[in-house]
Amino acid sequence: MMEHSTSDLPTQWLQALQNDGCRITHARRAIVNLLIQSDRALGPIEIYDLARKEYSALGLVTVYRTLEKLEELGLIQRVHMPDGCHRYLKSAQGHEHLLLCTKCGKTVTFRGDDLNQLNLNVSQKTGFVIQDHWLQLFGLCPKCQGNT
Repeated sequence: MMEHSTSDLPTQWLQALQNDGCRITHARRAIVNLLIQSDRALGPIEIYDLARKEYSALGLVTVYRTLEKLEELGLIQRVHMPDGCHRYLKSAQGHEHLLLCTKCGKTVTFRGDDLNQLNLNVSQKTGFVIQDHWLQLFGLCPKCQGNT
C-alpha cells in the first residue's frame, strides 16, 4: 500500500465510506476532517461539539454512525482511556503502539518493542497461542508536565 500525505486522507476516507454505501454529506466531511487533523484521541461528544463548528446542523446520531463505520473500515481505532471511556483516533500505520496523555488526550504512536519473552511466558503459563498484542501507555505529555 502506498503512503499518502495527510492532505490526501479526507478524499481517501470519504471514498472508502462511499464505496461502503454511505452518502457523503457535509456532516460526514466535518467528522472526517476533524479526526484526520486531530493529534489527540477524541470522544464522541467532543467530536460532535468540535465538528459542529464546521457544520452546525450535525447530529449526534450521525457522529456515532460515522465513527462506527470508520472503525469498521479500519480508518480509525478506538482507544481505551484510564477513566473507562472510549475515544477515537486515526488508525496506526502498520504495527505501532500508543502513548496517550491522561490530561489533554494527545496521542503519539511509536514503533518497536520486544515483547517476545513476555509473550512466551504468558503462552507457557496459560496455554494460549499469542497471535497479536496492542500496547497503550498512559502518562503526561511534555506540555501537560509543565502545567501540573
